[in-house]
Order: sequence, then structure tokens, then C-alpha cells
Amino acid sequence: ALCAPGWLRQWHVAVRVIKSGKMVGFISAVPIRMHVYDKEVSMVEINFLCVHKKLRLKRMAPVLIKEITRRVNCEGIFQAAYTAGYWHRSLNVKKLLAVKFSHLGRNMTLQRTQKLFKLPETTHIKGFREMNDRDVPQAWKLLTQYLRKFELAPVFSEHEFEYLCSNRSNIVSSYVVENDGEVTDFISYYHLSSTIMNHPQYKTLNAGYLYYHAACKTPLVDLVTDCLVSAHNTGFDVFNALDLMDNKEFLEKLKFGAGDGNLQYYIYNWKCPQMDAEKVALLL
Repeated sequence: ALCAPGWLRQWHVAVRVIKSGKMVGFISAVPIRMHVYDKEVSMVEINFLCVHKKLRLKRMAPVLIKEITRRVNCEGIFQAAYTAGYWHRSLNVKKLLAVKFSHLGRNMTLQRTQKLFKLPETTHIKGFREMNDRDVPQAWKLLTQYLRKFELAPVFSEHEFEYLCSNRSNIVSSYVVENDGEVTDFISYYHLSSTIMNHPQYKTLNAGYLYYHAACKTPLVDLVTDCLVSAHNTGFDVFNALDLMDNKEFLEKLKFGAGDGNLQYYIYNWKCPQMDAEKVALLL
């Protein structure tokens, strides 16, 4: 995500301590074409913003945002998108409870909670498999067609789609459904691990984040179910998703729980009326 097609070195902005060279702040931008209602607009995604924990009350974040805005403006782009917030689906219940990522519900025991979130051991959709290089053109066309129905959505070239969604170890996992040589559905998620602080047993929390998908012939609930099974079988602890696009079809059915954040997309320097989540297909 730092070096997507069209990226510029000057859009990676870091703040370092002069004497030690230690990095204490970072922000980055990557270019993207967005369909906003009836217009196509060049803008950037602001997807990474990090500030050292000892400096988080020193107003460094606004300074970083102002500087990345200035640098992007120098390239003739005056719009940007910012966001945060997710729904969560437990995969490794015992670990999530142990590290206090989640808590037992009222009148619930560990065994009951594990039973509640238990998934099938294997996928069940015929033709569901990992996406390979030969699938890229068909999967890209499916996603492009699917995204056209939303009022805020990215416009990917085939090259951009291949870069963002091709399977890469510890970065992205993508799957397709193939029937008689035709790719009929596509789904992907990206990987993001977090360090668990001060726990005697667990050191890392492995999270999968639902990325772009296009359920054209297979019900979305079934497609996401097989995606959850695959993520669980490869060692993920929790699976996250936004309530955008058609995702509300599966969130409650598949036992996702709402996080405590309030997701807002902010399109900087572009007048845009309030938009329902179901009409948004931008994933940051």
C-alpha cells in the first residue's frame, strides 16, 4: 500500500530526531482515481499516519497532514480521502479473550462462546480456490463491473488491481469461484498483525481485513463464510469488515460485532453530500 502504482517518494513523509535519526512520525499518500457520483476525480489515499506514543499530545499529526497536503498539491492533486473503524468477527476465541481483545458476554462461558463462533472445518463452495495470475483479467472485470453501482468507489486499472489484490504471503489473500473455466466470483482480504504487549503467552494478534470482493453468482454470505474458514485455517485470530457496499447482508448473520469506532470518510477539498454506507465502496 506504500508503493502502489503511481506512488511518489516525496509522498512518504517522516519526522526524525536530529541527533539519533530515530523516526518519531510518519504519513504517506498514494494516488487513486475515484468515481464520486457522476464524476471521476484524481485524488490520494491517506492510509498511514503514525506518531510516537510520547509525542501524541504535541500536535504532530496536524503538522504531518498539512505537510502531506502541501506535497500532494505540488503535484496538482487537491483531494484526499481519510478514514478509520471496523466490525469484528472472532476466529480464535480463546486467544482473543486471553489478551482482552474481547470479553465474555452475559451468562456465557468460554465453551459456549467457542461453540457460538465455531466455523466449518472446510470450505463448501464448489470451485472456491486461491486466485492465480491467470485469473486476474476475469477477476478485475468482475470487480470493475460490481463497483460501478456505488456512488463513491475507486476506478482501478488491471495493473492496479493485480498489484493490490494478487496473493502475497503475509500481505493479501485472494480467492475466486471458478465454474467450467469461468471466474464467477472474487473475494480478498489483507493481513495486519499487531504486537500484544505484556502477555506471558501470546505475542502477536493476527487480523484479516475484508478487502475488495464481487459476488456475482454466489451469495455473498456463502462467499464470506468460505473466506472466514480459509482465514481461520491459516492461523488468523480475528476477521474485520466495514459496513460498506453490500456487507450488511452478512455482518450479523455471520456473527460480526460492531466495533466502538464511528467510521467516517472525509474527502478533503471536495464538496460531497452525505452518503449512505451502502453506496460507498472505498476500502482504506
